[in-house]
Amino acid sequence: MATDSRELKFEAKAEEEARARFPTGTVIWEFETGNGVYSSPAIGSDGTLYVGSRDNKLYALNGKSGVKLWEFETGGGVYSSPAIGSDGTLYVGSYDNKLYALNGKTGFKLWEFKTGGKVSSSPAIGSDGTLYAGSWDNKLYAINGKTGVKLWEFKTGGWFFGNVISSPAIGSDDTVYVGSEDKKLYAINGKTGVKLWEFKTGGWFFGNVISSPAIGSDDTVYVGSYDNKLYAIHGKSGVKLWEFEAGNVVSSSPAIGSDGTVYVGSYDNKLYAINGKSGVKLWEFEIGRGVYSSPALGSDGTVYVGSYDNKLYALNGKSGVKLWEFETGGIVFSSPAIGSDGTLYVGSRDNKIYAIKTDSKGPAKSPWPMRGQNALHTGRALVK
Repeated sequence: MATDSRELKFEAKAEEEARARFPTGTVIWEFETGNGVYSSPAIGSDGTLYVGSRDNKLYALNGKSGVKLWEFETGGGVYSSPAIGSDGTLYVGSYDNKLYALNGKTGFKLWEFKTGGKVSSSPAIGSDGTLYAGSWDNKLYAINGKTGVKLWEFKTGGWFFGNVISSPAIGSDDTVYVGSEDKKLYAINGKTGVKLWEFKTGGWFFGNVISSPAIGSDDTVYVGSYDNKLYAIHGKSGVKLWEFEAGNVVSSSPAIGSDGTVYVGSYDNKLYAINGKSGVKLWEFEIGRGVYSSPALGSDGTVYVGSYDNKLYALNGKSGVKLWEFETGGIVFSSPAIGSDGTLYVGSRDNKIYAIKTDSKGPAKSPWPMRGQNALHTGRALVK
């Protein structure tokens, strides 16, 4: 049945009124938790927002209004960013050493899996539903997403430093890439847990890889390190293609634009745009303080990123020119996520989650437009 012209006019008028009420860069709604929000929000297919807090809880919020739908309490802070499965199951880690699977509609716990350390790593979901997550016990786990049964575990090479804080990324061939505090990036067979290769970063002591990898359209893996560098690594072989040196730690996880440009922040108070093929810097934007947050890319080419100076910035992706900024009441560790309607969601250390109006019409159609690759945060590269 054709859409009634009156309906279209009504929708257009409603959208125009909404734009008038909420100019670009202003708050549509905010929701207060009991402690700081480091977790990056995940957005369900129905627009429900899921986000963790240091108050030991995971929240489900109505994406349009910010009204709380339910909350789930764990035994520790939830720094991990949730991931949403194809059936709507929600997966998230906690500082209580556990990984949880919850019913996305009700918040009912389906299962829990106990590791030997804190789980701040955000889960990634394989094409077959296998869940991959790291732990502070120096291990990466593969878990059956339906049952919570462990399929395999992979131990990093570190004895004391080897915690897996980095969130895994899954290639189009199901290879799992993850960083470790033992200063290495690992490529692991997603089916068997067998190591395919490892890449060692620089630095005598500091070289920890807590940045989460991003995967380009040509399977290049991009990852930051505590040795102040961003690396581009051949996904099949583990051979370094190039390295880019920032002025301080690169723990921000990269985002990749439709033209292959890589965007990443650093503790040197800058956000960088880098040519993904050559490693040549295209531009840099000076921010008041360091950048831990991972950038998100809008469909109109805008780059959004949080900062230690309590702000969220919107920048022109081609030039690095600031379009606007939004100030919160605390450090923005959280990485922004962009909904299908262009609403941007981000948490702050001021204990709040914000929904902010943007001019983007959704996330960029690119290989890796935000932390976790997509709004569901599956952490999985696009199938070619």
